[in-house]
Amino acid sequence: MDMITEAAQVARHETNRAIAAAGGRAVANKAPNGEYLTFRLGAEEYGIDILRVQEIRSYEAPTRIANAPAFLKGVVNLRGVIVPIVDLRLKLGCDTAEYNHFTVVIVLNVRGRVVGAVVDSVSDVLELAGETIRPAPAMNSTIDTGFITGIGSVAERMLILMDIEALMSSTDMGLMDQPEF
Repeated sequence: MDMITEAAQVARHETNRAIAAAGGRAVANKAPNGEYLTFRLGAEEYGIDILRVQEIRSYEAPTRIANAPAFLKGVVNLRGVIVPIVDLRLKLGCDTAEYNHFTVVIVLNVRGRVVGAVVDSVSDVLELAGETIRPAPAMNSTIDTGFITGIGSVAERMLILMDIEALMSSTDMGLMDQPEF
C-alpha cells in the first residue's frame, strides 16, 4: 500500500508543479485526463482522482451511529480524527457487500473533510489521457449519474470514472455542510 501513497504524493507534486508553470492558474483540460486510483465494487471497476486520496487502509469494523442510513457504516478514529465510513457498495446499490481480507477503506480528503470509502478491493493507479476517456452516457432522469465524469478504456478494461467529491458532498450523504443560498 506504500506504493499507492507514494503515487499520490508524486501526483500532488506534479499537479502543483504544473500549476506553478502555468503562472498559478489551474491548467484547463478538455477531457478529465490525469491519474486515477482504480478499485472494484462488485463486478465493476471505478476510478477516482488520485489527488483526493489520502491513504488506503484495511477494513476495520467502525463504531456504528444510531439511525444512520445503511451505507454510513459508522466512524473510526484515525490518529485522533473521527472519520465517517461510507460503504460505496451499499450507496451505489451493489448486489452484495461482503467484508473479507480484500475489503479496504480509501481515506479521502473531500472539501477539507476526511471521509472513508469502503470498496471491495483496490486495483492500481492509472494515468489516462483525454482520448481514452469517453463522456458518461445519458441516463433516465430517475438515475443519479451526476457523479460520473466519464468512461475510461484501458486495453480490455472499462473504468467508470467518478467525481468522488460530488458523490460525497451530495445532500443525501449528509457528510458535508451545504452552501447557504
